[in-house]
Amino acid sequence: MANTKKVDQIVVRFSGDSGDGMQLAGSIFSTISAIVGNDICTFPDYPADIRAPQGVLTGVSGFQVHIGSDKVLTPGDQCDILVAMNPAALKMQHKYCKPTGAIIIDTDSFTEKDLQKAEFKTDDPIAELGITCEVVPCPITSLCQETLKDSGMDNKSILRCKNMLALGLVCWIYDRDLSLAENRLKAKFAKKPEVAEANIKVLRAGYDMGHNTHTAISHTYSIESDTDKKRGRYMDINGNKATAYGLMAAAEKAGMKLFLGSYPITPATDILHELAKHKSLGVVTMQAEDEIAGCASAVGAAYAGALACTSTSGPGLCLKSEAINLAVITELPLVIIDVQRGGPSTGLPTKSEQTDLLQALYGRNGESPIPVIAATSPTNCFDAAFDACRIAVEHMTPVILLSDAFIANGSAAWKLPDIEKYPDIVPPYVTPDMREGWSPYKRNPENDVRYWAVPGTPDFAHRIGGLEKSAATGAISNDPANHHSMVEARARKVEKIAQTIPALQVEGNEDADLLIVGFGGTYGHLCEAMQQMNREGKKTALAHFSYINPLPANTAEVLRKYKKIVVAEQNMGQFAGYLRTKIKDINLHQYNEVKGQPFTVATLVEEFTKIMEG
Repeated sequence: MANTKKVDQIVVRFSGDSGDGMQLAGSIFSTISAIVGNDICTFPDYPADIRAPQGVLTGVSGFQVHIGSDKVLTPGDQCDILVAMNPAALKMQHKYCKPTGAIIIDTDSFTEKDLQKAEFKTDDPIAELGITCEVVPCPITSLCQETLKDSGMDNKSILRCKNMLALGLVCWIYDRDLSLAENRLKAKFAKKPEVAEANIKVLRAGYDMGHNTHTAISHTYSIESDTDKKRGRYMDINGNKATAYGLMAAAEKAGMKLFLGSYPITPATDILHELAKHKSLGVVTMQAEDEIAGCASAVGAAYAGALACTSTSGPGLCLKSEAINLAVITELPLVIIDVQRGGPSTGLPTKSEQTDLLQALYGRNGESPIPVIAATSPTNCFDAAFDACRIAVEHMTPVILLSDAFIANGSAAWKLPDIEKYPDIVPPYVTPDMREGWSPYKRNPENDVRYWAVPGTPDFAHRIGGLEKSAATGAISNDPANHHSMVEARARKVEKIAQTIPALQVEGNEDADLLIVGFGGTYGHLCEAMQQMNREGKKTALAHFSYINPLPANTAEVLRKYKKIVVAEQNMGQFAGYLRTKIKDINLHQYNEVKGQPFTVATLVEEFTKIMEG
């Protein structure tokens, strides 16, 4: 029996064909780790192919999870254990394994035919790839078949369970409670108990294989957790689900019906799927025939008095721009969720980038400023969605919420919030005393927000629309001075939102020689890079932005304190360019990647050190 070592953190990566169930194995392993009090951060990495031919390089799907006893910010640069279910997975994923790690391979899937599909030139893939870390050969497929030989299942159905054998072995290596995994399988296959039982049987066989046989792995590992620090109710949540929950919470706090008009698009579709489950909470969802109709329906719902939202990714944001501009000129509350992916065009639909920022800021005709918010992590998507709704409703404006594929699909342990501590959202409804001389563009002088008369409000009949209106009467107006005044009023309204958002915070060394600046979903990687540099004696700080338009009121004051600033983003410098237009007298360095993959902390530390010392 192996000895058990205590460790602070581990990283595991499951990889195989798209049909091998790697996403399921990884999500179960991360969930059961969260249940016992570990912190987690996951990274599902899958191809755009609906189902590539079995065993080919383009069909490899991966799921990486970082598990720690304390706060985990990233899914990890490299893994301690890599599960490679076939030669293609080995070839594409071995680079993610640490030199000190181990690679578990399914020896039954390394036949001559399998090697040819993966484009190996020899019959020794380990030597051909120059792999020096430990390789653990396991007969995963044949053991799965042996375990279920008397189940009455056909061979195809049996092989669908082999991911659970790999999961069972990994559960043994990391001292996970198998009953927790079994409960997850029973819940997932509640309507097919025979399938649940087959998967559980194979899961146990994988665990027993590690327990009873002498594999090359000589130790099991235990990840401790200080559960006293973390008491409360938690759930394993991904960014898209957290976004959906944030929208629902905001509707509750505003006393409004939630409406989502949307069209399916990777990687945003799960927001529509999640909200469609909650009709009992008064949520109304509509899957439209295209992106334009999805957004236009949301504008109509906003006009009718709903908390209206639409969800999409970069290509869909292009199509929605005309309807968004209708919400700009009519000054209706609308939340547009853009889960960014690789572009341009169809680009890399399952990969992550931050390349829609300038489109969100400026991608409309005319002078049409819109508040832009960026979520920073899977769990932060809840708060970001809630605040996007607050700003939209209380300031009568469309708001763009930027997420990205990394945080939308990635998951983390989320402590359920006390919703009573969240502020009420107060729509600027008209009041009876406004009847005399009222017009639809009568504004609150403090924040330039127009008062809202929902259609059907007695004595407040009015018209709004895409043509410019008179500020005084609400009638159609082509008057040049009036148009200039209305453009200025809409801009002032957005600028004054800065008074209602938190000040920019700086983390790290107070006397930093280098300030790292980022926005959105790169927070975890930039924060971890900053922490590592400080541990190495390199005085570094981080200013990470969630609010992009308007910027926090103290942005210029903060940035001017630092002689060296590097803006790191997953695009070619969009945020850096935007900051230069807003703050004229700062010198910014840039670090840019457009790879469709998350940053790696080691590379960030190396590049930031060069800038600091250069």
